[in-house]
Amino acid sequence: MQRSLKDYLIISIKGLAMGAADVVPGVSGGTIAFISGIYEELIETINRLDIKFFSVWKKEGFLTSWKTYNLSFLTALFLGIAISILSLAKLIKWLLHNEPLLLWAFFFGLVLASIVYIGKQIKVWKPKVILGIVVAAVLSYFITITEPFASPDSNWYLLFCGFLAIIAMILPGVSGAFILLLLGAYQTFISILNQLRDGLVTMNIDLLWQAVSKILIIGIGAIAGLKLFSKVLNWMFKNHNNTTLAILTGFMIGSLNKLWPWKKVLSWRTNSEGLKVPFIEKSILPTHYEGDAQIIWVLLFITIGFLLILILERLSVKKED
Repeated sequence: MQRSLKDYLIISIKGLAMGAADVVPGVSGGTIAFISGIYEELIETINRLDIKFFSVWKKEGFLTSWKTYNLSFLTALFLGIAISILSLAKLIKWLLHNEPLLLWAFFFGLVLASIVYIGKQIKVWKPKVILGIVVAAVLSYFITITEPFASPDSNWYLLFCGFLAIIAMILPGVSGAFILLLLGAYQTFISILNQLRDGLVTMNIDLLWQAVSKILIIGIGAIAGLKLFSKVLNWMFKNHNNTTLAILTGFMIGSLNKLWPWKKVLSWRTNSEGLKVPFIEKSILPTHYEGDAQIIWVLLFITIGFLLILILERLSVKKED
């Protein structure tokens, strides 16, 4: 596929959006990839990438190998994701603490519209399609109400977290950040990112090495999970497209519980910075919310998130025409 510099810039911007989504527990970067029209290419490219890259490089040259495996696409996308995660981690964290209702409202509207968008692509409604939606929705819902648990901060555990989180990050409707939260590794991950950024800014070699060594461990687990699960998804899209879309739709329906803006805190925890933050929450009606429910503002941000997806859909349709 021939692309211009402008095309790769747009791909990087989509990567920025994916990175921003992946920072927030409950929001999936895979959803952003799906609605922005690059999801299947991403899965296909990852699935094709293997050690044969080096064989092609040896026989036909680096540039041929690079083009054959569509690495310009991956580089532009992951560059955007990396920049977004590193730069937005503190901003998203601030919003979660200071404007949680409006932030969750925006993403609730975004995912709600995504459900409509993906559901419309299901061409044939058979019993197994409906069953797929129901089962996936129930499973996703139970993930959102699962009690987070603490875990040892070991290298093996970080490897395991990387494996599971990357699977969730590329699956629309399932949040990799939320999986990290369930595994008790979310604060560790955010701390590593902040450590990396601080190390880069101050050029502190010790700080950089501490962050990079942990990122490499997580990265090895992520690569393993990415390669394994991309093959499964690629096969499902090619052989059971309708059922796959139904499962993805179900996952997003179930995840809405996590994104519901109005919550009641059942228990608290202290994060790595010594701040008291919610640990276990449940969704409640706005009339039962303690404090200012900001109903008008919440509805406005839900609408903004919903309309954003509709605009992206319209732009995608015009591009295809």
